[in-house]
Amino acid sequence: MMAKEAVLVVCPGRGTYGAAELGYLARHHGGARLIEAFDAVRASRGVPTLSVLDGAAKYSTSLHGSGENSAPLIYAAGILDFLALDPDKAKIVAVCGNSMGWYTALACAGVVPAERGFAIADAMGVNSGSGEPGGQVLLTLVGDDWRPDPALRAEIEAIVAGIDGLHRSIDLGGMLLVAGTDAALDQLTKALPPQPGRPPLRLAGHGPFHSPLMAESSRRARSGLSAEWFGQPRVPLVDGQGRTWRPHASRPDALYDYTFDAQILEPYDFTRSLAVAIKEFAPDRIVLLGPGETLGGAIGQVLVAEEWLGIEDKASFAARQDADPFLVAMNRPEQRSLVS
Repeated sequence: MMAKEAVLVVCPGRGTYGAAELGYLARHHGGARLIEAFDAVRASRGVPTLSVLDGAAKYSTSLHGSGENSAPLIYAAGILDFLALDPDKAKIVAVCGNSMGWYTALACAGVVPAERGFAIADAMGVNSGSGEPGGQVLLTLVGDDWRPDPALRAEIEAIVAGIDGLHRSIDLGGMLLVAGTDAALDQLTKALPPQPGRPPLRLAGHGPFHSPLMAESSRRARSGLSAEWFGQPRVPLVDGQGRTWRPHASRPDALYDYTFDAQILEPYDFTRSLAVAIKEFAPDRIVLLGPGETLGGAIGQVLVAEEWLGIEDKASFAARQDADPFLVAMNRPEQRSLVS
């Protein structure tokens, strides 16, 4: 019998259910009981069910890309992929997530049941539109080789800190998301120096996530989502500050407070979260849950920055992936079979 491999599970956030992922739930999880349960929740609210959204003939940015629809679609794909992992192949040593993926991570780690996790993701998809006007800009701070440029990052972070209404939002490998008011984001794009990656990208449909501008979203979450849903994690859970919540040693009320306070209002450092997880738990593989794999580049960039397993640039990451994938993307059938 093949020995079990130690697996770090990574849960993706917004922007991972696009046109290519339409039909993901039906392809991989058709007939799943949880989809029926999730559909019943949506139907009771009078909004499109996941089956209707996933089964649409054509992808619509305004429909599928809205927070109130994309959040539950991504959560459902993630938790069902997690439940599809084969315990004879994979021993889950830790879980982490990016941004909205934190809600999926809570369920994967056993902090909340799968149905409660869906209720949280579904509600937060709506609540994410409750912040003040503003949005996010994505800055790519590494070139084609994915090698870090500390001087450029420091220069850009200084510019961000010097503009009122701007906030570091998400550290994402070789990328940085900045949240702010519309006026502040316009000022930022004019002040930025040349960057080695693509030009600054304003993310359509994204609010000023992970910043104080989301105070109303936090307030609504606390008033509508119960602390009684939260329990102890069953496996270690690494949050957006790089802190590890361990089984039998975590306070559920503190997890609740983090989830609906700091996790919403303060920067989410996915880079630190992943770096802590790989160093502390030394997984044999990282498993990126579906639906998409856009987070794969950020994961690769973190591995390059840490020079993990001798991965020192994009080329060596690609070579490792071709030889024996360290990063397993569940939306790739040939990689999915390694762990499911």
